[in-house]
Amino acid sequence: MNNLFKILKQKRKDLIIWMFEHSQRIYTSLFKNHEPWKITKADLLNLPEPTFGRHLGHFLDENNFELLPKVERHDCYHVLCGYSTKVEDEIALQCLCFGNGKRSPYLYGAIVLGISILPDYYKYYYKSFKTGKAANAFHHFDYKKLLTVPISDFRKAIFSKHELLNLNLTAA
Repeated sequence: MNNLFKILKQKRKDLIIWMFEHSQRIYTSLFKNHEPWKITKADLLNLPEPTFGRHLGHFLDENNFELLPKVERHDCYHVLCGYSTKVEDEIALQCLCFGNGKRSPYLYGAIVLGISILPDYYKYYYKSFKTGKAANAFHHFDYKKLLTVPISDFRKAIFSKHELLNLNLTAA
């Protein structure tokens, strides 16, 4: 029986992954009107080690990603907040951003569908929401302009020491 629950949970995660992959293209083309950054992973990896941009480059490299045009900020949230790309972390990151004041149709959809399909992580989602609410607002920044800022300084400006520990982040 326990094996069946694991299989069903994985099927629910697979459904969310499929929805993310297919909705992302549509959302970007309909709602994102700004110019893409035109920065590559290699460009980011050439920045000095303590910078936010270098950490972003490492995140992309570790996950075998490139920046997605017009939604580059999303990967910045992952790096700033320390969330992985696992399905439950993607949803928790959206909850943290909602707590921080971010509002978008995609965020609403990700939260409603994510919590509905994967309620097993509700406590984690709620904890993420509270962390976002307690943090200084970060959802509105022009992250392209922050790529050369030391990541430790950036995190210290956003999160209290308690929140950094809560997110399993050191300042650096």
